[in-house]
Amino acid sequence: MQGYLLSLSLILAIGAQNAFVLRQGLRREHVWAVVAVCAVSDAVLILAGVAGFGTVSGALPWLAAAMRWVGTAFLLAYGALRFQAAWSGAALMPSANQAVPLSRVLTTCLLLTWANPHVYLDTMVLIGSISTHYAPYQVTFGLAAALASLSFFAGLGFGARLLAPLFATPRAWVILEIVVGVTMWAIAAKLALG
Repeated sequence: MQGYLLSLSLILAIGAQNAFVLRQGLRREHVWAVVAVCAVSDAVLILAGVAGFGTVSGALPWLAAAMRWVGTAFLLAYGALRFQAAWSGAALMPSANQAVPLSRVLTTCLLLTWANPHVYLDTMVLIGSISTHYAPYQVTFGLAAALASLSFFAGLGFGARLLAPLFATPRAWVILEIVVGVTMWAIAAKLALG
């Protein structure tokens, strides 16, 4: 239960990955694939943390700084794309013939997941180090943390359809894109400043 609650508390924060899952859920586009990529990625990172990645990152002090700057650049670019979508009208709910290809959705999802330095700090370092307090049940702790990730992403992706009436107008989609863009740039600024 402790692993589940810790993971859930870390993942609830609004971030690039959560905003993307919400957006795909609202668009009802490739939701299964997005939820699977996010949940499996988190599970791999959590279990790597439980297996001792915190020790590796401590031995390579440059790794955190490199991840921070790559993540900052990516979040700035992704935020700019969201602003561009809002400005150009590309944020509108797609019709059946405007679906985004699965390959592009998965590429974006993988980048939002693996280029985010916070995911490494939360999953590998924090959950990995806290799991040591639950010896000899670290693996159980990690599996519970991974289950929290799966349940959160599934709830967010598939629960987004409940918000569909709110997003029935083009203006609502433009506002969502602007909010996501601002969120991405705020996270990038926080990363860049420390």
